[in-house]
Amino acid sequence: MTAKDKDLNDLFLDTLKDIYFAEKQILKALPKMAKAAGSDKLRAAFEKHHDETEGQVERLEQIFEMMDKPARGKTCDAIQGILDEGKEVMDDYKGCEALDAGMLAAAQAVEHYEISRYGTLKHWAQQLGMKDAVRLLDETLQEEKKTDESLTVLAKDAVNLAAAA
Repeated sequence: MTAKDKDLNDLFLDTLKDIYFAEKQILKALPKMAKAAGSDKLRAAFEKHHDETEGQVERLEQIFEMMDKPARGKTCDAIQGILDEGKEVMDDYKGCEALDAGMLAAAQAVEHYEISRYGTLKHWAQQLGMKDAVRLLDETLQEEKKTDESLTVLAKDAVNLAAAA
């Protein structure tokens, strides 16, 4: 298939593979972040999001199934870069008051990436008439937005204050 032969269906599938890979990488990173967190509230947020992410992976697998395609990821350089930055913060700030603030910021970078991807996929699914996929993608999109909001509150109310102290 040449580049000229590709259409929105192909782009949707490629992006679905991208976010599937991303979610699998996030599943690996969250337990490490939870373990490194000094704040009990931040640790609990990472653990909660790990459980949510498992459900998000299952929803993506349902969409692959609806499309009659294997659930297979495609390397996502963007998420690898964001996760590498988070690991760098964990290494550089280990034992410091600012560690939790840095990890929380890295987690929000992940959330913002996911919100962007899921918003795009949802819109494309609407364009392609994939009503069940729209519903599943919207469910994940709402979870990601809620997680981002929770992290913002946690940052403002506790984590950033502790880092500045």
